Amino acid sequence: MQYGTKLAEGKTKIIYAHPEDQSLAYMLQKDSISAGDGARRNEIEGKGAISGRTSANVFALLNCSGVRTHYKADPEPGLMLVERCDMLPLEVVMRRLATGSYCRRHPETPEGTRFSPPLVEFFYKDDANHDPQIDLAGIVAKGLATAEEVHFIEQEGTRVFELLEQTWAERGVQLVDLKIEFGRTPDGTLIVADMIDNDSWRLWPDGDKSKMLDKQIYRNLQTVTDEALQNLKAKYEEVRDITESFR
Repeated sequence: MQYGTKLAEGKTKIIYAHPEDQSLAYMLQKDSISAGDGARRNEIEGKGAISGRTSANVFALLNCSGVRTHYKADPEPGLMLVERCDMLPLEVVMRRLATGSYCRRHPETPEGTRFSPPLVEFFYKDDANHDPQIDLAGIVAKGLATAEEVHFIEQEGTRVFELLEQTWAERGVQLVDLKIEFGRTPDGTLIVADMIDNDSWRLWPDGDKSKMLDKQIYRNLQTVTDEALQNLKAKYEEVRDITESFR
C-alpha cells in the first residue's frame, strides 16, 4: 500500500495522507495496547489487524444504518481508508450500566445501575491531566464546539450506542458502555470518526461481568504475562469474529 505524508501518530495508530486524494487518509493500526494514559503498554502481535477489522465492521454497520462516519473502506487488515476531518479533542462516553470510573466517581451509585436513556459524558482529551471530565459550559468556553453541536453529539452518540446495543443484544451480549469520537469536515459537518473497536466498549455476554470480552481484562491484570496477553488476544479475535456478522 502506498501512503502519502504521515499526518499524525498516537499510541495505537498512524494516520497517513492519501497519496492522490487530499480529502482522504489511511488509518493504520499498531499492535499496541495501553492503559492508564499509557502508564501500562504492551505489544500483541496481530492486534492491529484484529482491531482494524473490528472497527471496519462496526463502521460498515453504522454507514448502512444512516450514521455519517469517516469510514470509506478497509483495503487490508488493520488499515482503514477514511475521510479526513479535524478531530474534536473530546471522548464521548455513553453508559447503559454504571461500572468502572463512573462508580469510582459516584460511590453512592451501585454497580449495574441502569441508565435510561443512556447517560452521556464528555472527557477532554489531555493525557497529562488524565482526560478530565468536561461539561457543556466548559466545551463552549474552550471553543471546542457550540452548544448546538454538543446537543447533536449527544443525540448522535445515543443513536450509535442504541444501534450497537441492539446489534450486540441479538448476539446475547450486553453493551455496557461505549466511547466514540467526532471529527469536523471542511464544511463543518460533525461525523463519527477515529476507532470503534474492542478498546472502545465493555461487552458482557449474558449480562455477566465475569464473562467480559473487552479491554477491561487488560486493565484488571495484576501482572502482565505472555499467557495473559495471548488469552486477551483470543478475546479480541472472538469479538472480531462476531462483528463480521455486522456487515
